[in-house]
Amino acid sequence: MSRNQSLAFIAGRVLLPFACGYFLSYLFRSVNAVIAPNLQRDLNIGAGDLGTLTAVYFTVFALAQLPLGVLLDRYGPRRVQAGLLLFAALGAVIFATGTQLWHLMLGRTLIGLGVAGCLMSAFKTISLWVPAERWALANGVFMTAGGLGALAATLPVEWLLHHLDWTAIFWLLAALVIATSAAVYFVVPEKPGQPVSRDSLTRQMRECLSYLADRRFWQITPVTMFAMSSALSIQGLWSGPYLRDVGGLDRQQAAELQFLLAAALTFGFAIIGIATDRLQKIGISMRATLAASTLLYAVVLLVLAAGWAPTHPLTWIAFGLLSNTTALAYPMLSGQFPPQATGRINTLLNGVVFGFTFFAQAGLGWIINRWPRDAAGGYPAEAYSWAFGLPLVLILLAMAWYLRPAKPVSA
Repeated sequence: MSRNQSLAFIAGRVLLPFACGYFLSYLFRSVNAVIAPNLQRDLNIGAGDLGTLTAVYFTVFALAQLPLGVLLDRYGPRRVQAGLLLFAALGAVIFATGTQLWHLMLGRTLIGLGVAGCLMSAFKTISLWVPAERWALANGVFMTAGGLGALAATLPVEWLLHHLDWTAIFWLLAALVIATSAAVYFVVPEKPGQPVSRDSLTRQMRECLSYLADRRFWQITPVTMFAMSSALSIQGLWSGPYLRDVGGLDRQQAAELQFLLAAALTFGFAIIGIATDRLQKIGISMRATLAASTLLYAVVLLVLAAGWAPTHPLTWIAFGLLSNTTALAYPMLSGQFPPQATGRINTLLNGVVFGFTFFAQAGLGWIINRWPRDAAGGYPAEAYSWAFGLPLVLILLAMAWYLRPAKPVSA
């Protein structure tokens, strides 16, 4: 098999089915930003309940990461991912048929469990099939599938809402998830000679917990946790209400800017992977790239919190391009631990990030809800300034910790 054939095989047979799963994961994660008015109307809920409903996805997502890492290292990504996706399909059905808030929370919980392995299973697969020096590039390019999912959750969903109600959309998503599960199980091959941990589950869990005490893990985790959680919370839910309440846009106009954000997010995943790959070749470390791009993201967050350009396209393009640059932490950490532990290392980081994202997404709603709603059901700009300003402060504090010269993290 030639090099080009090998690359084509890895892209088509190995990674494409996983990319379909990650596409759906991001679509589920982001869709509430567009259907939020429908949910508030049909369920008669405010910002606090809406934030909690959307964020419960992240709670179970985070709790699943520790056992997920053990399962990925022990049984491989193909079987684990195919099985988990069936929980997401069940959750989508429950969400579509629910008539009360707790029904939708249960559905959202199962969706979070079902898609908890979409990115981590792909990262594990990349670590098995792709040379280590190209992991940042492969991860970045793969993550464009998530950007496409976020893209699909904007104008396409808004268009569908003119022809279907939100319950029908979730029935459609359930069918797509089942098809993707089948593709992962029946199309993806097992990697011959892949390193598999044969230690007992108890030993693997102890090793997993020991990584939490490792200095290398906590050098980078805080900045990743605060930056990614704020990005996921705003892109996945609060961008829509912000554009309507602060920017004064109607639903169609807000969806158009969210589409632009998601397009920038899609390209941003690939750009950061390609740029990091090129910069490393000229001696600029992954650590320096992560630090610079995260500081630029903090500037964009400041612009949004201040309300300086709430509807300017460049603001949202910049947000999309920079919002997930701390995903570089995954290949950085993976390269510092044994290959058979990459599943656990990545899922530990993912668990911390998404666990905090629950508090970030729900917390933004709780902060916003402290201000009274106007006659049209919107919140004042001041509410969003406080909600977006808090993560900005946390990111800057985490950056100070990350950049301490005494304990650097090598790329």
